[in-house]
Amino acid sequence: MSEEIKDIIEAEKEYNASQIQVLEGLEAVRKRPGMYIGSTSASGLHHLVYEIVDNAVDEALAGYCKHVVITINEGNTITVTDDGRGIPVDIQAQTGKPALEVVYTVLHAGGKFGGGGYKVSGGLHGVGASVVNALSKWLTVDIYRDFSHYAMRFTSQFDEKKGKVIAGKPDAPLAKVGNTRKKGTLVRFLPDDAIFEDVRFNYDTVFRRLQELAYLNRGLKIVFLDERVSDPARRETTFHYEGGIIDYVRYLNDGKTVLHDQPIYLEGQKDSVICRVAIQYTDGYTESLFSYVNNIPTGEGGTHETGFKAAFTKMFNDYARRNGFLKEKDSNLTGEDFREGLSCVLTTMVKNPQFEGQTKGRLGNSEVRPAVEGIITQQLTDWLENLKNQEIAQQIVQKAIRAAQVREAARKTRDNARKANQLDAAPLVGKLSACRGKKAEDNELFIVEGDSAGGSAKQGRDSRYQAILPLRGKPLNAEKKRLDQVLSNEEFRSLITALGTSIDENFNLANLKYNKVIILSDADQDGAHIRAILLTFFFRYMKELVTGGHVYIGMPPLYKVQKGSKVLYAYDDKELAKCIKEAGKGYTLQRYKGLGEMNPEQLWATTMDPSQRKLMQVTIEDAALADRRITILMGDKVEPRRDYIIENADFNKPDNFELPEGQRGEGK
Repeated sequence: MSEEIKDIIEAEKEYNASQIQVLEGLEAVRKRPGMYIGSTSASGLHHLVYEIVDNAVDEALAGYCKHVVITINEGNTITVTDDGRGIPVDIQAQTGKPALEVVYTVLHAGGKFGGGGYKVSGGLHGVGASVVNALSKWLTVDIYRDFSHYAMRFTSQFDEKKGKVIAGKPDAPLAKVGNTRKKGTLVRFLPDDAIFEDVRFNYDTVFRRLQELAYLNRGLKIVFLDERVSDPARRETTFHYEGGIIDYVRYLNDGKTVLHDQPIYLEGQKDSVICRVAIQYTDGYTESLFSYVNNIPTGEGGTHETGFKAAFTKMFNDYARRNGFLKEKDSNLTGEDFREGLSCVLTTMVKNPQFEGQTKGRLGNSEVRPAVEGIITQQLTDWLENLKNQEIAQQIVQKAIRAAQVREAARKTRDNARKANQLDAAPLVGKLSACRGKKAEDNELFIVEGDSAGGSAKQGRDSRYQAILPLRGKPLNAEKKRLDQVLSNEEFRSLITALGTSIDENFNLANLKYNKVIILSDADQDGAHIRAILLTFFFRYMKELVTGGHVYIGMPPLYKVQKGSKVLYAYDDKELAKCIKEAGKGYTLQRYKGLGEMNPEQLWATTMDPSQRKLMQVTIEDAALADRRITILMGDKVEPRRDYIIENADFNKPDNFELPEGQRGEGK
């Protein structure tokens, strides 16, 4: 018996109660923060804000709050104020402590776990204010209720005796500060930089979520202040939408051509489920459906979406038959047909939501589907029987019929392409340089611009797991084309074939041949355009490819700094300055204009070698925002695109890069 095995056996013998570790109070949160907020990156940091804001919005859902103020203070502290009921301060029977203290120091404590404080809430998706307290250096709470002002402060401090940080410990008992006529709760906290990679809050990230919450909660006023910003236009923003999700749909369709000015709005309740939906059709060819449960985005859908789609499809098929659009011999139109050009916001309130999926973005409650289906059926029945709505209803059916015709044309295109060995065929002789590896999880597909870059990439790659697909021409802008037109484009056909997933309703992620799909284009205007076209295509027709984390953008270097045999690569001007400093006097500088300027060895070393390359993963943190921006930048309307460029591009930004004195090399 080896010594190693003997040690293992001895260790197992010693396994007893003394080795069982009990994490006290909020210690578990600090030990494994990712379990509670997802990560300690920017996403987890902003989750702290959302937990506190959700508590305020839950007061609005309960009918007690109309005004919420979120402030990013100097020093990156956060203040959230609401005019709700205020957290209770009386003694909680189980603990013998004030309810406020329990809420902020005990996991899974609050009024949302069956105590009758809230009928529905978004806070159940997270784990509450106690986690925010646990992951903060300090947190203060001011309560205004019953004509009294109460205050309490919590800190996370290192305990010398225990040799560890004690998280979120009260500095002193709950104290009454004075009398007041105010109502509500004020929370201020400072995230712990020992926990998070970066404690700087992102203005745009917070902005988008607060705007979304204001749309979802009709009439609620949300004020966003950022004291770090000097620009008055950005320093304070008020979100207040009396139209709620109707205004949300209009916002999403800004820049699109709509088929009817007034969105369709349906609302109803069945059992304990409340459902609201706003619908507006455009002349586009793809659907944009965004769903929420208790204000929580459900990007992966769920039972509420299934119920809505089933009822919507059935009701419009029935309408089409009653009114002669579909004959007895005709097959029913599909849900995809009826949802072509659809922009929709679906929000559902559920008493005890159960979330599933990799990102907890799919609703799993089985009772929600029949409830939503029943609500939509009843509401659509009333809407379709109203004579004022006949023109819009007929437009929807006629658009669906055209979509079915296009779908049939696309099917024929696919069939013909398969017969011609052009689609779902391998190895795409003359285009795709396949890899030898058979395990999709290990393989990578580089989409490169032109034959020149394709040749270098093919020679420089590791053919065991890296495949190369050169684009011979510029693909179509999928934002402006029907499915059959997309399938008729040679470049898109090649890409679909290479990926193996098919497209649109036939898309199947399980058939993906490459775990990483890497767009590798030149760092110029044409390269940027190709990236935009490819990303638009993926978003509109292969969204799961993006949401599944399979799409990347390769980041080739912009500069090569060389002195003798020493070669340094810089990916931006900031890195260039460092490289020049490191190289010293007598260097040469080359600015790469395209991948074709690199030889295979350079391309491998800088852009393809997994141990050295830089890749940017394409993610969709805010699907609604992504949809809107793609429409603006890739759509037909010039004015929104021009306005966006004027607003976001700084044409007067000076070139502040200046070579250090005495270090100006011979740039090529």
